[in-house]
Amino acid sequence: MLLRERWEQVEEVILSDRAAHSVDSKGRRQAEAPCDLRTCYQRDRDRILHSKAFRRLKHKTHVFIAPEGDHYRTRLTHTLEVAQIARTMARGLRLNEDLVEAIALGHDLGHTPFGHSGEAVLDQLHPDGFDHAKHSLRVVDLLESKPGREGLNLTWEVRDGILHHSKEQKDNPAHTLEGQIIKFADRIAYLNHDIDDSVRAGVLTPEDIPKHVVDTLGASHSERITTLVRSVIESSGEGEYIAMDPVVYDAMIALREFMFERVYYNPAVKSEDGKVGRLIVDLFTYFKKHLDAIPEEHLAFAERHNVSDDDIVTDYIAGMTDRFAINIWKQLFVPKDWHSL
Repeated sequence: MLLRERWEQVEEVILSDRAAHSVDSKGRRQAEAPCDLRTCYQRDRDRILHSKAFRRLKHKTHVFIAPEGDHYRTRLTHTLEVAQIARTMARGLRLNEDLVEAIALGHDLGHTPFGHSGEAVLDQLHPDGFDHAKHSLRVVDLLESKPGREGLNLTWEVRDGILHHSKEQKDNPAHTLEGQIIKFADRIAYLNHDIDDSVRAGVLTPEDIPKHVVDTLGASHSERITTLVRSVIESSGEGEYIAMDPVVYDAMIALREFMFERVYYNPAVKSEDGKVGRLIVDLFTYFKKHLDAIPEEHLAFAERHNVSDDDIVTDYIAGMTDRFAINIWKQLFVPKDWHSL
C-alpha cells in the first residue's frame, strides 16, 4: 500500500464526516497522477511553500512600512501565524489540517508591496479594480507557471479557500469548513500580532485596550488567542458553518474597531501612505508607457496568455517586494551621480 493511501485511510478514521477528506477532492484544473507519498492537500501545501510568491512575502509589509528592528511582522510571519492558529482550530474540530494549512499558506500570495496601502492604490489604478484575494488565486492559477504546468495546479478546495478567505466576503463563504476557518484565523492572527507590534512601536500601551475587551478576551496575547480559538471550536458544533460565540465575537469586533481607530488609521502609522501612493502610481504609469522595460519573461508569459497591458503592469507591480519596488523607483526617478553613469 502506498504511503498516500495509508494516510487517506487514517483520515477516514480520525476526521469528522464534515471534514474535506482527501479522497473526495473535486480535483485539479489539469489532470495529473497522484503522488505516491502525499495526499492531494499535502502536495498543495508543499507547492505553495516552495513557490517564489511565498518567499517574497518575507519582504512585504503587513502594517508597519519599513520598520526599524527585526521583530515586526511581515506578510510572511503573519501567514505562518494564521496557519498555526488555523491548524489548532481544525484539530479541535477534527477537520483536515493539511487542507487548512495549504489555504492559510496561500491566502495572501497576491498581496502587493506595502500591504493594504499598496492594494488600495492598485485598486484605483486598474480599470477593473484590484483585490488581493482574487489576485492570490491568479498567482496560484497562472503566475506561478513553469514549463509543462500552468500555475501550481492546486485542488479545487484549496483554490476555493484562498478566494473566499477575505472578511469582506461574508455573504460568500468558502464551501468547505476548512476554508471558513481561515477567515477567523486571519482576523485572530492580525488583531493580536498587530497589538504586539503597535506596543513595540510606541503607538499603543497594553492599558489602552478597552476594559470590556480585556474582560472578555484576556489581557495578554496568549490569553486572547486562546479565548478566540476556543470559542470557534466550542461554537462550531455540528453545523455547516464555522462560528464563534456571540459575546466573544462582539468583543473581537470591538477590538477590531479599536485597532482601526488607534492603529490602522493612526496618522503616525499612515504617514508614509502618500509616498507609497506616489511610488506605485509612478511605477504603474511608467511601465504602462514602457512595457518593454518589464522583464522579458513577464512579457513572454503575457503574450502566451493574451494578458492585457493593465494586467501585465499590475501583475509585475503586485509581485514586487517593498524593497524591490523602492529600488526600481529610485532607478527610474532619482537622478544618478555622474560617476555612476
